[in-house]
Parts: sequence; C-alpha cells; structure tokens
Amino acid sequence: MNKLYNISELAKILKLIDTKTKKPLNHTLRYWEKEFKEIKPKIINKRRYYSFKQVEVIKKIKFLLKDKGMTILGVKNLLKLNTNKLDENNLNSLKRDHYRSFLKSKIKTILKKINKIKIHGKKNTS
Repeated sequence: MNKLYNISELAKILKLIDTKTKKPLNHTLRYWEKEFKEIKPKIINKRRYYSFKQVEVIKKIKFLLKDKGMTILGVKNLLKLNTNKLDENNLNSLKRDHYRSFLKSKIKTILKKINKIKIHGKKNTS
C-alpha cells in the first residue's frame, strides 16, 4: 500500500510552517483544495490524506504560486494545459526552474559568507 500523508505532514514537507509558532499552515492547503480541482485528498474519519501523486501535484502548485509568483488563475490555466511537467529532461521544465532558483539562493548565501570572511577575516596591518 502506498503511504498516505496527513495534512500536517504535507505542510511540513512543503515547508508551509508558521515562523513564529512553528505550526503547519494547514489552512493554506485547505484553501488550495477549494481552488484547484486537481487536489483531491482521501477523507478517512474526517481527516485528509494525500497520496504521493497528490503530493507531487501540490508541490507543483506551491512552486508556481510561491516561487514563481504566479496567480491562482495563472496556475489553473497552466495545469489545464498540462504541458509543463516536472521533468528534468525537458529544457523548459518547471523542475529545472525550481533547481535553478534553489541553486541561485544557495550561491547567494555562500557568496555572502565569503564576503563576510573577507571583511572580518583580514587582519589590520596599520
């Protein structure tokens, strides 16, 4: 049997966590359920459970909304077209864009640390 994720586990996987309270932002996922027909969790004993396939769809939606800054309507239209799949072999893929933005953020962090070392690591020779 495939593993099912409850809504809190999914929020943690997607890093949808309130920075102050450290609680999962389940309301965001429930809102997306209402907006996107592609999200259909299994309801067992009044609790939501998501399959791996559902998790992948929600990751795509989160990436487009949060990382790419698209509107809900824009994401809906893109999902209707179903042309851009998360496929690293496709040169125009969303996954490639996700990796690119992830790597850019990591590079910026590393460069900041290097500059900090350059500034604070030099000894004053005067």
